[in-house]
Amino acid sequence: MKRFGPGLLVMAAFVGPGTVTTASKAGAHYGYTLMWALLFSIIATLVLQEMSSRLGLVSRKNLAQALRSSFNLPFFNIAASIMVVLAIGFGNAAYESGNIAGAAMGLAAISPLPNNVWALVVGLSAFSLLAIGKYALIEKGLMLLVLIMSIVFIATAVMVQPDFSSLWRGLSQPSMPTGSTLTVIALIGTTVVPYNLFLHSSTVQEKWPADMDVACALKESRQDNAYAIGLGGLITIAIVTTAASAFYGSDSQFSASTISQQLEPLLGSYAKYFFAIGLLAAGLTSAIASPLAAAYAVSGAMGWPVELNNKRFKCIWALVLLSGTVAAALGTSPISAIIFAQAANGFLLPVVAVFLLIVMNQKNLLGKYTNSPLANILGAIVVLTVSGLGLFKLATAFNIV
Repeated sequence: MKRFGPGLLVMAAFVGPGTVTTASKAGAHYGYTLMWALLFSIIATLVLQEMSSRLGLVSRKNLAQALRSSFNLPFFNIAASIMVVLAIGFGNAAYESGNIAGAAMGLAAISPLPNNVWALVVGLSAFSLLAIGKYALIEKGLMLLVLIMSIVFIATAVMVQPDFSSLWRGLSQPSMPTGSTLTVIALIGTTVVPYNLFLHSSTVQEKWPADMDVACALKESRQDNAYAIGLGGLITIAIVTTAASAFYGSDSQFSASTISQQLEPLLGSYAKYFFAIGLLAAGLTSAIASPLAAAYAVSGAMGWPVELNNKRFKCIWALVLLSGTVAAALGTSPISAIIFAQAANGFLLPVVAVFLLIVMNQKNLLGKYTNSPLANILGAIVVLTVSGLGLFKLATAFNIV
């Protein structure tokens, strides 16, 4: 645990209820066919999060602050601020609904209380952790629970004896079965999370202080990214693999109440209890990270102090958390809310990634640490691929194609 830094927070943020649900749905409905989307997501996350962490370490600004200072024209400053407020502030509210609904879904599976009651409990718990400002120790405990759940998923994926030839084919031969476009976008959105770009550029400054050698800090940060994001990708692949083995091509019906069946080969009748604890841990971790990232992003974009004790900062995370809790408590379908939030992330990603690429080429901000040609090419591939998927989905919805 000591070897991990902010990268583990990024991993804990995207390995939440959205990952479990979206990856399970992908495996249950399409088998191993969409594994290539996960591989692309992992590579894209490594590329973009490296840029985000490098921005924070070199410039000592988070992405929102860098956006605000990178444009000389007032129009672009205003446009960038509006984008951050709408895409990250309001977008995270929808994402938060999925986090809280997912955690509540796990608790409801092992108790007589309904989802909406547990949604209020989860929301209140997340609010309490953020309000007291001493959630670091508890967050480490939550991350540990996520890691425990992750080990179980990986072990279960091995024990269910997956079809490795189909797995390799899914990784190496991209294809999109009919009706899978939204799931592909959701798989990308659940891994390459836009708000993580804002969160990461802020948290690296806490881990590596300004008086530390930049080259050394960058080296450690890149190692942290590789370990944490690589682990997160392996976890997601394991979840898809297990769901494909448990549900695809069988008579089993995939639903919120049957997701825990993926763990039964390893844990037997205790599967649903362990699943509930793990999903609660994942949901709470993401429920904390999402409003916190929104507060960092919106405060930076508006030029407000980026401090945990600042009243405006507190108001932002409180609004995001409150809206997510209310939406979940009103009975929003957990599966629908989570899949929608992940798909929304997939649509928002190219916008945020374009702004990140613009900032990462500002020599007055980063000096010799601006993007290399290779980094720009990889970033452009990510933007074009995700934009293409989004446009294809819109065209399909309007019967254009």
